[in-house]
Amino acid sequence: MKRVDVKRRTDEGVLFDTQVMVNPANTSEWIVFFKKDAGRSFFLVDEAEQVESFSSLNELMVELRALGIKRVEVQL
Repeated sequence: MKRVDVKRRTDEGVLFDTQVMVNPANTSEWIVFFKKDAGRSFFLVDEAEQVESFSSLNELMVELRALGIKRVEVQL
């Protein structure tokens, strides 16, 4: 799911079960996983539909707050 879509949905009041986890392809990076009802789930992706990764957990939390995400589960 692209950032603009996440922002739009959180502005509409949609709540996501948001998880942050280590990127399995590069363990020095973090990725975001959104779980939605009915078993649907999404990764945070860029404009090219590639999974976004972040080198800093602090940087990632700032991004998620800007998108309206208030609760995050961090999986180590």
